[in-house]
Amino acid sequence: MDWTDWKGEAMVRGPLRAVLTGRGGSRGAVGDRADVGGGAAEGALGREDGAGPAAGPVPGARDGGGGTPPGRARGRPRGTDGAVGASRAGRSRAATAAVLLPGGVMLVLGLWGLDRRTVWRDEGATLQVARRSLPEIVRLLRDVDLVHGLYYLLMHAVVAVHDDEVTVRLPSVAAAAGTAALVAAIGCRLARPRVGLWAGLAYAATPFVGHYAQEGRSYALVAAGAAGATWLLVRAAERGTGLRWTGYGAVVAVTSLLHEFAILLLAAHGLTLLASRVPWRTWRGWLYAGLAACAAAAPLAVLSRRQSAQVSWIRTPGYAEAKGLVLAFAGPTGLIAGVTLALAALALVAPLPRTGPPGARRLPLNAVALPLALVPPVLLYAASQRTPLFLDRYLLFSVAGVPLLAAAGLERVLGALPGQRAVAAAGAVLVAAGFVWQLPQQQRERLPGSRGDEPAAVARAVGRLARPGDAVLFLPHHERRTALFYPEEFTGLRDLTLKRSAAASGTLYGEEVGAAELRARLAALPAGRPVWVVSDTTTVGGRWFRAQRAETAKTRVLGELCRARPESTVYVRGGSVSRYTCGPPRGRAP
Repeated sequence: MDWTDWKGEAMVRGPLRAVLTGRGGSRGAVGDRADVGGGAAEGALGREDGAGPAAGPVPGARDGGGGTPPGRARGRPRGTDGAVGASRAGRSRAATAAVLLPGGVMLVLGLWGLDRRTVWRDEGATLQVARRSLPEIVRLLRDVDLVHGLYYLLMHAVVAVHDDEVTVRLPSVAAAAGTAALVAAIGCRLARPRVGLWAGLAYAATPFVGHYAQEGRSYALVAAGAAGATWLLVRAAERGTGLRWTGYGAVVAVTSLLHEFAILLLAAHGLTLLASRVPWRTWRGWLYAGLAACAAAAPLAVLSRRQSAQVSWIRTPGYAEAKGLVLAFAGPTGLIAGVTLALAALALVAPLPRTGPPGARRLPLNAVALPLALVPPVLLYAASQRTPLFLDRYLLFSVAGVPLLAAAGLERVLGALPGQRAVAAAGAVLVAAGFVWQLPQQQRERLPGSRGDEPAAVARAVGRLARPGDAVLFLPHHERRTALFYPEEFTGLRDLTLKRSAAASGTLYGEEVGAAELRARLAALPAGRPVWVVSDTTTVGGRWFRAQRAETAKTRVLGELCRARPESTVYVRGGSVSRYTCGPPRGRAP
């Protein structure tokens, strides 16, 4: 029994292999494929991707050398060369249209409502770090946010071109558009152009995808890298040249440096190759590329463990988190999620056959899509039972497997209908109908309050109420981020607790003075000078806030030197701005 037989017989047997590869039994690694080509070229969106029937001896055709014109396959009837060329041209146009259309749709959806007139706290971290000099960024990464280091360096170059909250989101929009196109390309390659078209459009229409396509964080870029690596795997499995495997390893490495959990992609791709029963030379190329990617990402994984306190707030995942991830991947509403999962199940029960000419080593679509959708979430969920790290946004790169499966299931539903163009259009209309059904969710994603807080509204309230020379105090200290995100609104104000700025101290929010220095600074204020207290209303007064000795000391000093209650307070989503009038101490200092 050779290596290939051992993999197929011992590791992937019976029903599982049938689900993943589209055929049962255990014989043959690349046989039993569907040849979906042949015939004249059809419409740009309806033509199958394949190579046509294999040419064979034609009754009555002459065997022998001299009668076969140069460039024509032996035994092929005269006059068929033009038809074959036209068929290939039609398939190429179909695939091109099927790839470009989802990318264009995702680009339009990403740009729609991109300016929400505020960042939220995570986007604001991107913005304020990207504004720093390179040495200041490197200094920050020694202590915090090392996992986002490569992304911050990229955004430093972007912000240098134009510094605003819309610009910081543009790389995510472009990455999401590229991912939609890559999903479509994978569907075209492993099935047919209309399957790719439907998969790419379904990816673009997913609200979870749209959310992170409009966010100035790394997750959309990680998803693009994962889709690109999967596309390169598909091509390398067909013909594994050194250049293709080098490109695959490089893309996996860079993607993992953008976010270290993307290395889980290798586990998904390993299962893909196992289920597909690829030959040893494919395994060898993949192993070398994967080991190189792991070596590149290993220093980040080791060093970032020192900063694990940053994610200590993540709780152990349970049923609610698992259900939330399923709804994020399949659709936020019961109807859309139900239809998506039903189509995916149909694709698994009745897998599409492999495509391509006889002898081609194209991977089965199910063997690519199912591990991509399941393996990284399952591994991260299991690991998070010991060390909680499970967040849906960390797994955005796995979403691509779901629309591929759903599109394959839709092909089973619509594939028997007549009229290739009509079938392709009907599937696209169904995807569009799903988008319309989810339109309220899509609209909510584009509201200023869709991310939980509105630092811009807090900053605008300060800019409207405070005057140059007034004092400002932040509760807790991380609420200073509002001034870091929108410094123009705090021009001329005195930060009562700031010891060293965020950039100078190599921190996200700066270093603060102690209670004694704060008391002295408050006592030195001119009589009647207001103090503006900027508060994070989601934490002030809560259990976490009461456990922070430095924060409770600040509130105690404020109570000693200022009126017990603020004169006025303006509330916005996630924050408040309160005016205090301070004077001589009203009691003995603690």
